[in-house]
Amino acid sequence: MPYVPVAELKDYVGKELGRSQWLTIDQERINLFAEATGDFQFIHVDPVKAAQTPFGSTIAHGFLSLSLIPKLMEDILILPEGAKMVVNYGLDSVRFIQPVKVNSRVRLKVDMNDVIEKKPGQWLLKATATLEIEGSDKPAYIAEPLSLCFV
Repeated sequence: MPYVPVAELKDYVGKELGRSQWLTIDQERINLFAEATGDFQFIHVDPVKAAQTPFGSTIAHGFLSLSLIPKLMEDILILPEGAKMVVNYGLDSVRFIQPVKVNSRVRLKVDMNDVIEKKPGQWLLKATATLEIEGSDKPAYIAEPLSLCFV
């Protein structure tokens, strides 16, 4: 993650921070997520039945797509210099726009919405994370992740 002086954090508010590398969402990843969460709905894990739906194939779990935010954002989100720890502070909002079909390539676009000093040495970063699907005009989702940085 890129680090910047604390005094410069607010300079990034309202700016696009960048985009991640593309990541392919294959059936193995979907199956592993189903196993980890116990969500074996056919639309995710049964290619034959899923082919008969309007999607025409299996689709990734919405929460699988959402769970990719920390990994896809790690080289994009700016952090305060001297950060000792950064924790996931939650999400202000999430809107799923369209499903991610199996074997789609996705990437995350990150914009900085706000930087708030909660306490001395604690900075709350609010971003907008948009999961883009290669070849589609509409994203998979738009979410507002919150990261709490301890300096």
